Amino acid sequence: MDENNALGRFLRDLRARRDPASFGFTSSRRRTPGLRREEVAQRAHISPAWYTWLEQGRGGPPSADVLDRIARGMLLTEPEREHLFILGLGHPPPAHYRAPEGVSPRLQRLIDALEVSPAIVRTATWEVLAWNRAAALVLTDYARLPPDGRNLLRLIFSNPDIRAKQTDWRAMASGVVAAFRADATRAGASAEITRLVEELSALSPDFAEMWADASLLPHGDGAKRLNHPRLGLIELEYSSFAVDGRPDLGLIVYNPVTDETAARIRELVRGMAG
Repeated sequence: MDENNALGRFLRDLRARRDPASFGFTSSRRRTPGLRREEVAQRAHISPAWYTWLEQGRGGPPSADVLDRIARGMLLTEPEREHLFILGLGHPPPAHYRAPEGVSPRLQRLIDALEVSPAIVRTATWEVLAWNRAAALVLTDYARLPPDGRNLLRLIFSNPDIRAKQTDWRAMASGVVAAFRADATRAGASAEITRLVEELSALSPDFAEMWADASLLPHGDGAKRLNHPRLGLIELEYSSFAVDGRPDLGLIVYNPVTDETAARIRELVRGMAG
């Protein structure tokens, strides 16, 4: 093994700092902390032998595709991914938006623990990747939708049931469009949203008007009032959070404003679970 292999040392360090349980692997009976080589290879969709050679400085320089697979497989932060490319290829990766493939089991367990607070994880292009039971019952049952039908903009402007729940749909939709534009611009995903914008502009005059306004607003904190078909009128306050190490993802949590609303949501959630 070439002990002066900077790329190999960095890969070994990245593996050691990953929690196997967060990737769905058992953490018992491990001689050393972190992921095993074959686990990284499995998640990166490359052969274990090729990954081992990379850590050992054998087999020549890796391709950008291999490095990108490793970065996605280990859920590297953007600085980690950039450093990986610099060590492997001598230059940072090209700047472009990468659509996330999912969330870690740890993040899913976090939102699942929020019994009365609907929570979703969305991408910079506002595709919903993960949600908890409260979100499915109070907001939208995303599991009943195909993956390409879980875009929040598409749902807001094309789903009459979602529109009917809103006490002030136009104000809500206008704020969402401005926040969507800001997120996509920040993530460098302007090209990725072109087809969606064209589709919604043709489908909805309201969207076309709001998009032409060209406002940019962060999607931070706020309040949401819903006319829910089973819960009646409820008021939620929402907060948006960046997912640490995943600049491509955003977490939105909706908390009941009153104890009475929380009790109603809890009863619905537990009733559906039973």
